[in-house]
Amino acid sequence: KTTLLRIIAGLEEPDKGEILCQGRNLLLTRPHLRRFGMMFQDFALFPHLRISENIAFGLKMLGLPRGEIRKRVEEMLSLVGLEGFGSRRVSELSGGERQRVALARSLAPYPLLLLLDEPVGSLDRGLRERLLKDLRDILRRVGMTTIMVTHDQAEAFAVSDLIAVLDEGRIVQTGTPEELYRSPATPGIARFLGLGNLVQA
Repeated sequence: KTTLLRIIAGLEEPDKGEILCQGRNLLLTRPHLRRFGMMFQDFALFPHLRISENIAFGLKMLGLPRGEIRKRVEEMLSLVGLEGFGSRRVSELSGGERQRVALARSLAPYPLLLLLDEPVGSLDRGLRERLLKDLRDILRRVGMTTIMVTHDQAEAFAVSDLIAVLDEGRIVQTGTPEELYRSPATPGIARFLGLGNLVQA
């Protein structure tokens, strides 16, 4: 799953095939020119930078004016519910707060697509469930097309409008959460979704 995300982001090359975005093949496009945001499982925040500087990093790479960067950073802090946190250091934040900063940093440079690699995988269960709802609300508010990979079906069901189930690198079923739950294509998918009552027919 992570390899697929890295290929889409341009961090790895596929053996064959194409990566299409808005009808354009991106295989020859360098990662920083694809304008995709990526959020890693470990959040990958810069520990030597303050929160506002972490969020501003991608905006500075775009060469935006200082005033516009400052305004966008404030917008992102407000979006993820961390107003007033800009001057703090990464070490002063909880796991949930770091996740929000990582999301804000990914969204700040106006990406065409957001890639999430198990974004709540390193958090404890209670915090994970709370942040999944927040994550879905934030992504809906900004209208951001997002690809999230996870091995946890509950996470996929909580966040996704459309789910693709992969088995050994192949997509074996796609559908809405309700479609997958009501009509799993294989016994393996049914078991993966926690549907234990399988009847031979």
